[in-house]
Amino acid sequence: MSVAKVIEVSATSPTSFEDAIRQGLASARQDAASVRGAWIKEQKVTVEDGRIQAYRVHMQVTFVEGNA
Repeated sequence: MSVAKVIEVSATSPTSFEDAIRQGLASARQDAASVRGAWIKEQKVTVEDGRIQAYRVHMQVTFVEGNA
């Protein structure tokens, strides 16, 4: 029997949204090796002096426990 679980992750990168997503997934994999997917709920940027300083994502990561 398999059980799917969802955790919420926020991650920030100075480079890009894609990098923030990669960092968030890497963090989630430390807690749950069997990550199956992610839903990006929100994307934000921090702006200073008219330039983007940071990219932030808020996502839900799904992973499976047990036999897949």
